Amino acid sequence: MAANLHLDAHAHSSTGPPLLRDSHGRSITDLRVSITDRCNYKCVYCRTGQHGAQYAELSAEDYLRFIRVFLSLGIEKVRLTGGEPLLRRDLPHIVSGIRSLRTISDRAPEIAVTTNGHLLDDLAQPLRDSGLSRVTISMDAVDPATFERITRVSGSFQAVVRGIQAAQRAGLHPVKINCVLLRGFNDDQVEAFARFAREHEVVVRFIEFMPLEEDRLWSPQMVVPLTEIVERIHRIHPLTPLPPTTSGETARRYGFADGNGEIGIIAPVTQAFCGACSRVRLTSDGKIRTCLFSHREHDLAALARNGATDDDLRAYLLQVIQSKEARHHIGEPGFLKPSRSMVHIGG
Repeated sequence: MAANLHLDAHAHSSTGPPLLRDSHGRSITDLRVSITDRCNYKCVYCRTGQHGAQYAELSAEDYLRFIRVFLSLGIEKVRLTGGEPLLRRDLPHIVSGIRSLRTISDRAPEIAVTTNGHLLDDLAQPLRDSGLSRVTISMDAVDPATFERITRVSGSFQAVVRGIQAAQRAGLHPVKINCVLLRGFNDDQVEAFARFAREHEVVVRFIEFMPLEEDRLWSPQMVVPLTEIVERIHRIHPLTPLPPTTSGETARRYGFADGNGEIGIIAPVTQAFCGACSRVRLTSDGKIRTCLFSHREHDLAALARNGATDDDLRAYLLQVIQSKEARHHIGEPGFLKPSRSMVHIGG
């Protein structure tokens, strides 16, 4: 099967609208692939327990094969996640392999990586040279002491700052910073992040805390809602709403009124965007998850191990996408967390 790795993704598909469409009429164009659930951080809102890696990792060739099949069905954007994807030494090889593929419109796919940035100083340029389009860095405080209290790793703040600078030097613009806000942990960082965005020419995106941690830390009272974030920043730096860049964009975008910078807010709890969801996820061990909060996984890797052809995998994916959930049920009576936490699903 590895011999087919470098065939163009559109070889089995005609141009036209995306072929992956769920039963709710949504086109699925964005694929998130976790390539490891290992991580070098132990963030309090994520790894609240003592668990490490729990799931297997596949070979680069397996991920590339599955990505190629997804591209043949209309996927246009591929985001590599973890855990911490930069822990995979073959990450540049995976990126270059994806860059060699083509979407059904005969374009190279957009490739992004979500990372905690700790190892990015040395890897930003090699990843850019391999074909990386964009990078998003998880960074939950701009105060060094607060940051290290969250990550539980000494020296982590300066390592991430160096990673941001390296990404900018490599031309991975715009560098995006994701900050998960937890009331009582880092909600005092909102205004400081607004200043950081303006001073460092990065796009800061605040994310409402979701019940995806390993233990039972989450409660509605810990969520810092979109409305509060906007009001607090607007008091010190007036904001202007910006239009979405894509139809399935998850972040509400705001520009600073003086034109110096941008922030975004991802509000899955208080202002869910499920109706426009365009995502599907592949875990590090080759399971498809149609939603972050799915209670069922679909074993693509097992199908491949049992001799499935690419056409078999395509037929399976078309069937699986039909079962994509209409929405999540956070905060509703009877809500159950998914069987995996965020670090084991893929950020």
